Amino acid sequence: MILVFKYILPKRYDGLTLWPLIILKENKLKFDAVLINHERIHLRQQLELLIVLFYLWYLMEWFIGLLRYRNSVKAYRNISFEKEAYAYESDLNYLDKRPFFSFLKYLF
Repeated sequence: MILVFKYILPKRYDGLTLWPLIILKENKLKFDAVLINHERIHLRQQLELLIVLFYLWYLMEWFIGLLRYRNSVKAYRNISFEKEAYAYESDLNYLDKRPFFSFLKYLF
């Protein structure tokens, strides 16, 4: 389900996935196929890790990245879940062929 909440997202974010929702900053973003695909990749990742484990892992990777890079944007971009989602967001058929736990190849 896709919801639009203009004021809930930080300035630099257009979308956020919180199982089972995709939250967008603006209504027009519902038609951005690449952004929606990026967020759907996160939904699949969340399912694979039984949702709660996804969030714990995500925060752990972000925190480690923050210590390593001393930059929150760089820490975010180096989270394995984000690397996979950014790598395949333009491939609108990716989820049809995506192997389980594909984010693991982006860990290192």
